[in-house]
Amino acid sequence: MDIDLLTNVFYAMVRTGTPLLLVALGEMVCEKSGVLNLGQEGMMLFGAVIGFMVAFSTGHLWLGVLLAMLAGILLSLLFALVAVHLNANQVACGLALTIFGVGLSSFVGASWVGKPLEGFSPIAIPLLSQIPGIGKMLFAQDALVYLSFVLFALVAWIVLRSRIGLIIQAVGENPNAASAMGLSVLRVRTLAVMFGGAMAGLAGGYLSLAYTPMWAENMTAGRGWIALALVVFASWRVFRVLLGAYLFGLASILHLVAQGIGVTLPANLMAMLPYVATIVVLVLLSRDTIRTRLYAPVSLGQPWKAGH
Repeated sequence: MDIDLLTNVFYAMVRTGTPLLLVALGEMVCEKSGVLNLGQEGMMLFGAVIGFMVAFSTGHLWLGVLLAMLAGILLSLLFALVAVHLNANQVACGLALTIFGVGLSSFVGASWVGKPLEGFSPIAIPLLSQIPGIGKMLFAQDALVYLSFVLFALVAWIVLRSRIGLIIQAVGENPNAASAMGLSVLRVRTLAVMFGGAMAGLAGGYLSLAYTPMWAENMTAGRGWIALALVVFASWRVFRVLLGAYLFGLASILHLVAQGIGVTLPANLMAMLPYVATIVVLVLLSRDTIRTRLYAPVSLGQPWKAGH
């Protein structure tokens, strides 16, 4: 395998892993607050269609990005109302949100399927993009990939170094103790859910405005579910989320790598690899439930109400 092929593989790995990174970061913060939101797929799709419609209609890509994030927040508020404030079952609400988001995005975007859009183009940073091996991977990406780097650094700092991160973790570990300390558990959880929705909407916008600048039904292709598994795979640790996102991204393009080195395997079989990898990861994690519970937020998925 020559250096040019490796460079292109790393470049594609980052592009493919970016939506997974964005969704997983948002879901990790959400779960650290004690809320399990399984509606990532629906929020991604709704963000993708709204972002595409706005960008196509106005010609402003960044306005499309902003509205994609707002679309994700809107659906997340619906989830927060039912699951966080009304104490409905979080798993059922998340599944319902995914079904609702998939159906709503298909309905809203029915007349926008296949329309062409000039999306975000790669921006090569002078000198840095010429570094052998990693130059193209890190410094010749589009603006939304660069934004994902910034958001990752921001989330890492918040989770590991800031008072906000301690508050989120306190609410997720022991909401009763957090409430006794004067923290508003419901407010913290609602804001965490909203952040997860914004990141899911941004990931959907990335797909329809940069990765493949177009709208197609179910274009997320299960990435929301992969991101959910990724958070558990990363043991709710921010740097492992980054590594896992790019590893799953690499698994998604292995069929292209195989073609590049002359390996002849059925294309459909190779396209299954990221989903097979997800199943394998979940099976391996299920064999060590004690370790998984050790890192999981204690109150994850448990409804909470003041005074109970």
